Parts: sequence; structure tokens; C-alpha cells
Amino acid sequence: MQRISLLNIAHDTLKKHIQINDTVIDATVGNGHDTLFLAKQIGPLGKLFGFDIQQSAIDSTLAKFQSIPFTQNLRLFHASHESMKEKIPAEYHGKISAIMFNLGYLPGSDKSIITSTPSTIKALNAACTIIADKGIITVMAYPGHKGGDLETTEIVNWYQQLNKSQFQTDIINSSMNNGTAPILFIIRKHSNHH
Repeated sequence: MQRISLLNIAHDTLKKHIQINDTVIDATVGNGHDTLFLAKQIGPLGKLFGFDIQQSAIDSTLAKFQSIPFTQNLRLFHASHESMKEKIPAEYHGKISAIMFNLGYLPGSDKSIITSTPSTIKALNAACTIIADKGIITVMAYPGHKGGDLETTEIVNWYQQLNKSQFQTDIINSSMNNGTAPILFIIRKHSNHH
């Protein structure tokens, strides 16, 4: 069986969902691949917020954006994604159409700096409060690295407690379902009917 790329599934899901000019968040900037992907979906007038605890990640992502015309609405915060609710101006709360999480450590960097579980759960809670109705949150978790297994378990627990009347949830496992393969969580906020 061909190995499916969960990141491709996350990107395809978001592509169908994000409209030009939307406001989106890359909760874990890392090497900037997802940040760039999101920027392309929203175009020059969209708004993109990004978070990373490593200045090097912010710097390398900004460098990537030098060659692209749409940087004016990019704001990167050298901060933990758990502070997104405080950092993102209140006028955008409830208007964010997509939030992407790619957990684990920054490829090619210090492996001791990984997303920590408590801050991830706080960040996910923050994401759920500021996401727009019909908004979407994608979370890539990697149980295969040190600390990632615990983090993934905690996310599953958190995820199972989400209010199902508010959120529609999907879990996609990769074809190598051996306990260490990545897992993709997709969380969609229902539009409020009441």
C-alpha cells in the first residue's frame, strides 16, 4: 500500500476550505513550508499570523517570504502558540478561517525543543475560541518521537472531549498504523444555528 501523506491530506482539506483574502494562522511555523502554503491560499490581501518559539524559525521563514510579493499581511510572533489569543488582535477573533498545527520538533534543529503538551493543549483551546464559524483546524501529531507519544495521547483525550454540537472532528491515521506513524486531526467548527 502506498504511504499516504497526511500533510498532503491536510493541505488538500485546507485548499478546499480557505478563500482568497481569508485570515489564517500557522500555529507552528517551523521551517515555513506550511506558512508559505497558507500564504498562497489567501493571496496578497489575506492575513496570516504565525507562531514559533524559535527565533531561527521566524527568521528563516521571513527570508523565504522575501522572494514572494505577499508579505505585507504576514505577522510572525516569536512566541508560543498558546499565546495566540492574546497576541492576535481581538478584531480577528471569530474571523479566522483556518489554523494549522504541525507538532513535534523543527526539522534539522535542536530535537530537545519540541512542542510541549500543556502548551499544545492550551493552544488548541485558544484555537477553538478564536476560529470562525465553519472554520477548520488541522493538527499533525507525531507519536514516533520522544515526548510525541504522550502529546498525541493527550491530544486524543482533549479531542474526545470537544463539544460535538460545536465541532465536527475527524482523525486520519496514516497507512503505517503502527503506533508511531503520524496522525492528522481535523476539527471543523459548525456554524451557529441558534
